[in-house]
Amino acid sequence: MRDGGLFTPLREQVFRRLVAGRGCAELANAIAPVALAFAVLDVTGSLVQLGVVVGARSLAVVLLVLFGGMLADRLPRSVILQGTALLAATTQAVIAVGVLGGFATLPLLVVLSIANGVTSAMSLPAAAALTPQTVPAAILTQANAVARMFVNSGRFTGAAVGGVLVGVFGPGWAMSVNAGVFVAAALAYRAVRVERTPRAAGSAFKDLADGWREFTEHTWVWVVVLQFMVVNAVLAGGLFVLGPAVADQSIGRTAWGFVIAAQTMGALVGGVLMAHWRPRRALFAGVAVVLLEVIPLITLAKAPHVLPLLLAMFVVGLSGEVFVVAWDVSLQENIPPDKLARVYSYDMLGSFIALPAGEVVAGPLGTRFGTETTLLAGAVVLALVTCWSLSSRQVRGLVRRASVEASG
Repeated sequence: MRDGGLFTPLREQVFRRLVAGRGCAELANAIAPVALAFAVLDVTGSLVQLGVVVGARSLAVVLLVLFGGMLADRLPRSVILQGTALLAATTQAVIAVGVLGGFATLPLLVVLSIANGVTSAMSLPAAAALTPQTVPAAILTQANAVARMFVNSGRFTGAAVGGVLVGVFGPGWAMSVNAGVFVAAALAYRAVRVERTPRAAGSAFKDLADGWREFTEHTWVWVVVLQFMVVNAVLAGGLFVLGPAVADQSIGRTAWGFVIAAQTMGALVGGVLMAHWRPRRALFAGVAVVLLEVIPLITLAKAPHVLPLLLAMFVVGLSGEVFVVAWDVSLQENIPPDKLARVYSYDMLGSFIALPAGEVVAGPLGTRFGTETTLLAGAVVLALVTCWSLSSRQVRGLVRRASVEASG
């Protein structure tokens, strides 16, 4: 099959169903953090407790994502996505009832955040590994770009809608909408039918060991994962713990929803860029642009105004999308299909393992040293760890298989 245009993958019916489900799921996931952050602030008024609630969800993801990867290499991935979407709808509905009913407490929010983290741990490896099963290999780059466009459209719309719903109606109603959209995602996933990836029989521990060997065999994989262990922790603490607190004192809650949405709009542009650009050394390009992710941290610290924040988040969204598409293609081209979900799960474990620490310590650090100093220190750490990753010869030298075949 020839390498077609950007939207060629949408001719594949199963791929259309998959991206519809992912778009709905991300729409709901984008509403959730905006609504949850302000729900916790309304209930507790504490940055520290906000960090605890957000960190509890991330901790659940960290603890169970390897199990999710193992299941995604054993069970039908579309079935996993259906079940997790329905469970996520249930958790968000309970939060909505608690907030609207006036009986939401910190322990309840922590427990429900953990339950929602479990759904993410189960669904993330399955969603990431399912794309190559829905399109021919020749259009895998476009498929990843289009999938990311649907994901980011959901995030953009969800963040904006979440901000409006929270600002006008309150966090409870935002959570109610969130639950309904998760149900729509489950219905879309129900229509995804693909052939199962053949796999050898074995124990769960053998599966995990095989995945670990594949993960550590490629230096470029674990170097980038170590980089994002730090990058994700810094951004989570800066943007999702300190960010809402800065917004409450400056631009307001509704505006903050649009600021988060600007990041996703940048990601949409980044997805289109990667569908057409397709650099030969895609991984190097993707890692290098991560340096731009210091911009929103510096802007929050020095210029917390609507226009600078909109521009900063647009740029970081664009750069982040360039990285994600480059990373997905690199993994999907170089990791065997029957081990892909497990390698993705180790990638996610490494990338997310420091998230709870970043989210939990951001509040105390901001309280102790001030939000400006904490945000600027995070920007420095992010830049240093990205430069370290770029020093790896394998990160700089990995060449896309499609480019090698074309030149041959």
